[in-house]
Amino acid sequence: MFYREAGQFKTSYETDGQILPIRQDRIALFATLAVALLALPLISSPYMLSAILIPFLIFALAALGLNILTGYAGQLSLGTAAFMAVGAFASYNFMARLPGIPVLLAFALGGLCAAMVGIAFGLPSLRIRGFYLAASTLATQFFVVWCLTKIPWLTGHSSSGVITAQKMEILGYAFDTPARKYVLVLGVVAFMALLAKNMLRSNVGRSWMAVRDMDVAAEVIGFRLMRTKLLAFAVSSFYCGVAGALYAFAYLGTVEPEAYNLDLSFRILFMIIIGGVGSILGSFLGAAFIVLLPVFLNILAHGLALPTSVASNLELMTFGALIIFFLIVEPHGLARLWQIGKEKLRLWPFPH
Repeated sequence: MFYREAGQFKTSYETDGQILPIRQDRIALFATLAVALLALPLISSPYMLSAILIPFLIFALAALGLNILTGYAGQLSLGTAAFMAVGAFASYNFMARLPGIPVLLAFALGGLCAAMVGIAFGLPSLRIRGFYLAASTLATQFFVVWCLTKIPWLTGHSSSGVITAQKMEILGYAFDTPARKYVLVLGVVAFMALLAKNMLRSNVGRSWMAVRDMDVAAEVIGFRLMRTKLLAFAVSSFYCGVAGALYAFAYLGTVEPEAYNLDLSFRILFMIIIGGVGSILGSFLGAAFIVLLPVFLNILAHGLALPTSVASNLELMTFGALIIFFLIVEPHGLARLWQIGKEKLRLWPFPH
């Protein structure tokens, strides 16, 4: 464990006569990131990078944003895709109307625009909760998509509403291949995930969890409900806005309202339910599961020669069955199953 002794931070701890370094989990995390950064672009095909790994990372970032709001702050939201759309269109407009703006700055400004929209639509959370709050965030979804389709200035006066995203360049280096796009997305997602992990360990994260567990008691002990809830909406929307910008620029290559429909909001909600509500790891596990499951089901349907009517609905039926399974059997999702598996392996073969 990490602890203080005589005003100094310990750098190791003693167990069974051996001195073991602390923070081994972080060393393993950095080693995994290094392998993912260096090895995967070299051994993966362009199709695997473009169709699997890049969307996995983007959806994991969006699921992390929703998990901050729903899993840690206890505020249910069905408007995740709307905040992603705000981030994508705001980033496009910043790059189109401010020539020469750095692409990462445009993504950050798009996230800030999404955060402001999140604060505006998070105001009802001060008075309502639960199902009624979900209904109000659902209105966000329809309102944002309506604005994007009815206000030509937001789409650059495009007649079809579909806009080609600008090229991503940083210091003259173009991210125009699947491998380069993967490296950029991985860097952004890794940085924001580490930022979220440290944020949740701070007083801000503790205030969110206090409001989630019992908001009346949290207010009694000194937490300001309005600031805490609105900050959760702002941070969550910022993460979703950056994910939406990456979704448009690094994955789709276009900026269009139809890409951010209600189905996308439900898919991201399924990710945190299956992966684990209130878990950063669960956001990544759920995103990986949702991205890989259709690929597996497609292979299974072709292998079993299933009828087209069954194969087309197999994905929806499987999603529904899995959500019911996890809600009943393991509400904490894949993250909890992963933790249980690690504990069993640590004790194996002597469980007692």
